[in-house]
Amino acid sequence: MTLPTTGLNTGSHDLPVSPALASFMATSWAATPLPTDRRVPGYDRFPGRRARLSAAFPGERLIVPAGRLKVRCNDLDYRFRPHSAYVWLTGLTGEDQADHVLVLEPAGPEGHEPILYLRPRSPRDGGEFYRDRRYGEFWVGSRPDLAEAARLTGVRTEHLDDLGKLLSGPQPPTRVLAGTDPLVDEATGRPDDGLRDGELAAVLSELRLVKDAWEIGQLQLAVDHTTTGFEDVVRALPTALRHHRGERWIEGVFDLRARAEGNGTSYTTIAASGAHACVLHWIRNDGALDPNSLLLLDAGVETDTLYAADITRTLPLSGTFTPVQRQAYDLVLAAQSAGIAALRPGAQFRDFHRAAMRVIAEGLADWGVLPVSAEEALAEDNGLYRRYTLCGSGHMLGLDYHDCARSRADRYLDGTLEEGMVLTVEPGLYLQPDDETLPAELRGLGIRIEDDLVITADGAHLMSGALPRTADAVESWMADLLS
Repeated sequence: MTLPTTGLNTGSHDLPVSPALASFMATSWAATPLPTDRRVPGYDRFPGRRARLSAAFPGERLIVPAGRLKVRCNDLDYRFRPHSAYVWLTGLTGEDQADHVLVLEPAGPEGHEPILYLRPRSPRDGGEFYRDRRYGEFWVGSRPDLAEAARLTGVRTEHLDDLGKLLSGPQPPTRVLAGTDPLVDEATGRPDDGLRDGELAAVLSELRLVKDAWEIGQLQLAVDHTTTGFEDVVRALPTALRHHRGERWIEGVFDLRARAEGNGTSYTTIAASGAHACVLHWIRNDGALDPNSLLLLDAGVETDTLYAADITRTLPLSGTFTPVQRQAYDLVLAAQSAGIAALRPGAQFRDFHRAAMRVIAEGLADWGVLPVSAEEALAEDNGLYRRYTLCGSGHMLGLDYHDCARSRADRYLDGTLEEGMVLTVEPGLYLQPDDETLPAELRGLGIRIEDDLVITADGAHLMSGALPRTADAVESWMADLLS
């Protein structure tokens, strides 16, 4: 069995290379070794993670690809981010990881031997380093050689070209993180073994549910940078309010902070003004800012180690909530506070959502919006309150902003909370501008308040507590930043 490989990627407008130039380009290059003491951040954590995965699948080959580049337009690829499972097992986070593959090879009673199949630094005696637009170092930057990559990770390394040899001939029982690298899927005969591969994906998610102290530190760093980004946005509001696409201005301000302090944003920033806030995943961000409306900003910084923050604040663009805006905001805040109060080890994951939704339903009933009582609306065979809130109230957080999503229901959605889990609590109200069940003054209000929390021995710690939550505190915080 042969693993397909990618040939030299030259652009259609590249100039021809003469024999004389090729010969000249192959000479007189100085060595550029990496420092011998460089290691991936969190280096000591990764052997234990691989050992836990190994113990779950004795005697089986496990293949975890980083993923492949994807074309954005013609000869330009999207910026590459390795698959989170690959990152969690190796610590390798860079754009140079495209096409790389981690293999856990069965090694008898010892478990597995991890092997990284990599594309090493381009040799200077060939043409790749200056002619290959996709992988050549003149085009996309340097990579470590095999020995340097082994030092970085503590894992044996092999050339990526040799992966095809490993996958040829008789094969041991094999599981693949399928759907990550189509060439690996093809070479291993996927998706014929979807059940086995699905179990691997589930275990890789479930192993990440509880974060260790180093991971929590990285997540706190992401939260702290996100807090700074939200402060940047408030300071930029006077300029954004004058721009015909103020939402884009806000997006750019936050994204600048994310790119300057980390790898970038954890997800596409939502900067939603007015009724745009009623669109749960509004990422067009092409609207103007109305000083009489609210701004829903849902944004997060991803650290260089690829850990994600995910925070939402809803801000009055005038600096002060109107009475109606405050009424709706306070209901969402009360729902979030009830959800946070339900967080503790041993609680059901869904408990905080149920607590938040009870507050929302009761508030809507008190406003006279619901056509039934709160109790009836909360019944599983009813759910009418969801017209105004619709989505869940939170999710796990980690290397993905919706982390551990491939976990089986009994470990996650129907499971119990454990110390070290990190999650968001984010109830919202989305009162659509065309909803005739609402009084006119409520239509077009979209409010979400989202915070990041880590489960502790006796409850939960609010990681994003540096950002204000109450309406009074939001107004004071904005005033201080704009003074």
